[in-house]
Amino acid sequence: MSLTLTDQDQLTLRTAAWGAVSLMSAAGAAGSAHKAATEGSIALTSATGPVGHVLAKAPKGVKWGKTVAELADVVLPALTEAMSLLKLQDAAEAANFRGTILVCLDAAARTHQGPPSPTMADMARKITEALDAA
Repeated sequence: MSLTLTDQDQLTLRTAAWGAVSLMSAAGAAGSAHKAATEGSIALTSATGPVGHVLAKAPKGVKWGKTVAELADVVLPALTEAMSLLKLQDAAEAANFRGTILVCLDAAARTHQGPPSPTMADMARKITEALDAA
C-alpha cells in the first residue's frame, strides 16, 4: 500500500510530532526544557521512511497557545488524528510514526538524571494514550 498525504495531512503529522516534543519540553521545564526539546527534535529528524520525510520539517503557522493546557488542546487531538489517517493508508507507517513519537518521548525524558519527573511521566502517558486512541 502506498502512502498519499495531502498538505493538511502532513501538517497534522508535523503538529502532532513536534507538538509532542514541545509538551515533553514544557513538562520538563523544572529540569532542562531546552535539552529535552533538543533531544526530542533530534529523534524526530532522525525518523526514516515516508513519515520521516514529513517530520524532517517543523510545522509552520500552527497556533500553539500560551499555556501547556492550550498546547495539549492542539497536540493531543493531532496525535490521535495522525494515527487514524496513517492507519487508514498504511499500517506500517502508522507503527513507524508511533515508534518515532515514543523514541522522542524517551529521548526528552533522558535529559534528566535518574527517572523522569512525575510531570514528565504523566505527559508521556497522555501522549501515548492519544496515540493509542485512534
